[in-house]
Amino acid sequence: MIGTVSLAQVGALVGDPTRAAMLQALIDGRALTAGELAALARVTPQTASGHLAQLAASALVAVSRQGRHRYHRLATPQVARMLESLMQVAAASAPPRARTGPRDEQLRLARTCYDHIAGRLGVALADAMMARGWVEIEDDAALVTSDGMDQLAALGIALDPSSTGKVRSVPLCRPCLDWSERRSHLAGRLGAALCTHGLERSWIRKRAGSRALEVTSAGRRAYRDLFCIEIFET
Repeated sequence: MIGTVSLAQVGALVGDPTRAAMLQALIDGRALTAGELAALARVTPQTASGHLAQLAASALVAVSRQGRHRYHRLATPQVARMLESLMQVAAASAPPRARTGPRDEQLRLARTCYDHIAGRLGVALADAMMARGWVEIEDDAALVTSDGMDQLAALGIALDPSSTGKVRSVPLCRPCLDWSERRSHLAGRLGAALCTHGLERSWIRKRAGSRALEVTSAGRRAYRDLFCIEIFET
């Protein structure tokens, strides 16, 4: 069982505004340098390095070296899920009339949430698969039905529910409350597979320096034809 000291330490690390800004910048799964994170958090590189050292020492951030640069990323999917939950709690405590989520309309349409799709597109995909009986979502749990496994495999998204090894620590499918939509999109291995599938087929592409996902013309057609999603501007 985790001790209260450890819990307090994690809370203190995440609760600092500078560290919170840097962690939030990493929640889309990117690896960023200390300089890039300093700019995003609006602090000096020296200040950023001190904060990043604390995050790395506490295993919230992992560091890798490539050439002259040291890149920082969230250490584990569990860290990402913790941050997602905290963001949801923070959004829920905002004034009732406040507009939740990002102001950028592209971010509201589609963005990455660690390794899966969030925004209107992510929620629409979850709704479409529930309507077809491919997934079932209730409260904080979700599952992929046998028909859903078959239909997803036909689309080129093969999921093995009996996988062993490290991947077993990642749920096959779980709901993730969307920051801007306040409804669930899909996370877990299914959520990651949907995102990878869309990127590989150029249905979506990452916008440089942002969590935003651009939906291509081919993607709009594919999401309409395969999932009956009608959320895109004409």
